[in-house]
Amino acid sequence: MFDAPGPRVFATPPGADFAAELVAGLRTRMAGAPPEAMARVTLWLNSQRMARRVTQAFAEAGPGLLPRLRLVTDLAQDEALPGLPQPVPPLRRRLHLARAVEALLDREPGLAPRTAIWDLADSLAALMDEMQGEDVPPNRIAALDVSEHSAHWQRMQRFMGILAPYFGDRSDPDVQTRQRLAMDRIETAWQAAPPPGPVIVAGSTGSRGTTARLMRAVAGLPQGALVLPGFDFDLPDGVWDGLADAMTAEDHPQFRFDRLLRALDLAPRAVARWTDRPPPDPTRNALVSLAMRPAPVTDQWLTDGASLRDLPATTEALTLIEAPDPRGEALAIALVLREAAEAGTRAALVSPDRTLTRRVTAALDRWGIRPDDSAGRPLGLSAPGRFLRHVAGLFGERLTSTMLLTLLKHPLTASGGSRGPHLLFTRELELSIRRTGPVFPVAADLRDWATRQNTPAGTWADWLATAMEGLDAVGRRPLADHVRDHRALAERLAAGPDAERPSGALWDAAAGEAARGEMDALEWEAGEGGVLGPADYRALVAGILAAKDVREAVQTHPDIAILGPREVREHDCALLILGGLNDGSWPQSPPPDPWMNRQMRLGAGLLLPERRIGLAAHDFQQAVGAPRVVLTRALRGAEAETVPSRWLNRLTNLLGGLPDGDGQGALAAMRARGARWTALAARADTPRSVVPPAHRPAPRPPVEARPKTLAVTGIRTLVRDPYAIYARHILRLYPLGPLNAEPDARLRGSILHRILERFAVDRPEGDARARLLEIAADVLAQEVPWPAARLLWQARLARATDHLLSVDADLGGVPVVIEEKGTARLPAQDFTLTARPDRIDLLADGRVHIFDYKTGAPPTEKQQASFDKQLLLEAAMAVRGAFGALGGPRDVAGITYIGLGSGLQRQTSTPEASALDAVWSELETLIASFMAHAKGYTARRAMHGERFPGDYDHLARFGEWEMTDSPRPEDVG
Repeated sequence: MFDAPGPRVFATPPGADFAAELVAGLRTRMAGAPPEAMARVTLWLNSQRMARRVTQAFAEAGPGLLPRLRLVTDLAQDEALPGLPQPVPPLRRRLHLARAVEALLDREPGLAPRTAIWDLADSLAALMDEMQGEDVPPNRIAALDVSEHSAHWQRMQRFMGILAPYFGDRSDPDVQTRQRLAMDRIETAWQAAPPPGPVIVAGSTGSRGTTARLMRAVAGLPQGALVLPGFDFDLPDGVWDGLADAMTAEDHPQFRFDRLLRALDLAPRAVARWTDRPPPDPTRNALVSLAMRPAPVTDQWLTDGASLRDLPATTEALTLIEAPDPRGEALAIALVLREAAEAGTRAALVSPDRTLTRRVTAALDRWGIRPDDSAGRPLGLSAPGRFLRHVAGLFGERLTSTMLLTLLKHPLTASGGSRGPHLLFTRELELSIRRTGPVFPVAADLRDWATRQNTPAGTWADWLATAMEGLDAVGRRPLADHVRDHRALAERLAAGPDAERPSGALWDAAAGEAARGEMDALEWEAGEGGVLGPADYRALVAGILAAKDVREAVQTHPDIAILGPREVREHDCALLILGGLNDGSWPQSPPPDPWMNRQMRLGAGLLLPERRIGLAAHDFQQAVGAPRVVLTRALRGAEAETVPSRWLNRLTNLLGGLPDGDGQGALAAMRARGARWTALAARADTPRSVVPPAHRPAPRPPVEARPKTLAVTGIRTLVRDPYAIYARHILRLYPLGPLNAEPDARLRGSILHRILERFAVDRPEGDARARLLEIAADVLAQEVPWPAARLLWQARLARATDHLLSVDADLGGVPVVIEEKGTARLPAQDFTLTARPDRIDLLADGRVHIFDYKTGAPPTEKQQASFDKQLLLEAAMAVRGAFGALGGPRDVAGITYIGLGSGLQRQTSTPEASALDAVWSELETLIASFMAHAKGYTARRAMHGERFPGDYDHLARFGEWEMTDSPRPEDVG
């Protein structure tokens, strides 16, 4: 195939369809050879996807034999390498490292928290993989000058000691060590007997140590060659010379090629074109090449930029979309892809921003377009992955109602039979939990609930209770036990109570098969995991599932794809959309390195953080050379304005500074083409008909439907938010309790009233303070399942005990009414007022004193005058004999609010008879007004402030109207 002496390096320019060009060049060079000669060619490719593209390109070119396809990621694949040991599974190595880290932290707890064991093991595994791939032994790192980082270096040395044993023994190699061992054998074999046919490494940049070593070996073979993707033929020699310093040039897209050529002792001009076919737009490649020049030589924009002419024609196939926000960017991209689908154009979105790609996928779904997403999604986010994570979270934790219902509502739960009864029972159980709890359900609670149901829920509840019983008691134990019980519980819950399939649909489809494979691997390696606690096991399972991607079998559009930036070299699309071109997204910010800084990495021979940026820059340079390109970014993110990607910034700055070639006009035209798509996106999100906002409601139901009975606390609501009375007492809409109950102010008030009620009823002789605290401890133990809240509330009550007892001693008498209901009629309005006072004491002179306990601050005088008339109304009721336990009407000696909030307070007043008559008269007037048909139940009529939410604000459409809007009465019913 090759007549000229080596080493031989060929390349394709940015924008070229690499697979098609590779096949075309091969067929051209083999044109005069017999058909079987192609089968003697060995192609080393950079990925499995590239291998599929090359196979497809051969098929499209016509019938013929294929070359032998190999992958640089697995040098031992299909190679005769006797004595090469199999690699250690990465999971086993991770378990080894985790055990070593745990042992180290047991000896030296100050190095790191125990919760970081799995994160440290992951980080060490990544560092070891890099060290083995770049052939950096631990002693080279130990020899670094770290005088300025002594404290950090001492900590690092502890962890580096964990890695040292894995570099000495090659009988149990990791993946990267096995790659190097395979390369040793390949080089030895080639030196003894070079391959008889051509050997070509194609599509790789040589960014990893072993791959670069393979490329150097192939380039030295008699019939060896390299074919590089996206080589910049427009870059001047002087710029190539400046790429030698990795500290300043590694973020350049051509840096890896420069390093490879220097290792081969070749000049950039020695790189030949693999085919004679020009790139889609040579002038655009020259423009981008100039824009990507290293920072120290960007002054060349002024000199070399003068040679660029007719820039509007050069950028005619470039579109720049600058959307106002990420949603607008995603919708604009979706519209571009939709147009391509309608026109039959192969198009792809290229972006490292997975949030953006998910938004675009969701936007395309409105038109029934499902793109072929090459990345798939993490297994941990699939249905089996989420289910397994939920089940793992049950061990070693008290079961909460949220955890229980999250699991019961999962689509895989009880998927082994009919799910209808399961969903029905789950719904009924949720309603019961929202109404009455418990917060932490146990097996007995589930069985008790089933006995109270009218439906036959016993078998279902027994299945669930049996499965959940004893899980909170699981502690530290061998990993094998964790895996066994986890898998058994997952399969049991997936099967359901009347299972026709032993594990339901848990292991079905691609995601289920992948999840089963990961659990099988974990079970196989469990013996290497040692002893773990439930939290450690949860972290391990979550990490394993998150590390694997799965592509589920779905019918995708044949012309629309979503690619990662590295896959650009394998594309065959006429249109590429480079999305998310903002700094931090493309290029992505290098992750923090907990072990070494840039200077230490350079001295050790490890990869610099800028390597990621350089690889991303090379991907960008290849992608922007496609036949048609759309560049997109969002001007503003979720919190602030965004910064354009450095490459987009360079391109726009260069165009803006080239007046001779009308660069500013070219940039304006690019933005104008993009503005069309942002305008379409805005129109697509604009409703065809404008829906007017809801008005402030004031419904007027029939008088006969209006409530004839209210509690004194309801009168306050009737004054402040009449709409809430309408919704609750007329529409009969009752708010559901929260699913995830918390120790909030409402519960705290209920508990306090229960404690004081018991204390007032049972008042034996002796130490009243001790008795009150004993009652408090008993009630809190029974009613408050949160240990922290229980201790906090008990401490607060202990602080308030002396205050309560002093009020009792100063003002109290004999408690007669304690949380007992009283009623008073308003005959003229045919209305009954009810009350359930916290406490009414009968004094020695026959009068009564009314108390009300507040866990917060008592109402102010203005609030009592305006709407909070609870105690005044209760006093007026007592005067009218509303409380049977008082034996008839009683004069009121005083009313007292006892505040038990952050500041202990008491507000005592003695209402005059005239004041109580006035309050009663106001009540009659208020009720009479609402018994008139013309009176509507206005929403949020006199709220204390907008920040106080109501249970029915969503029903009243609050937010579409403002508090300053006038209500609009409307007849209903």
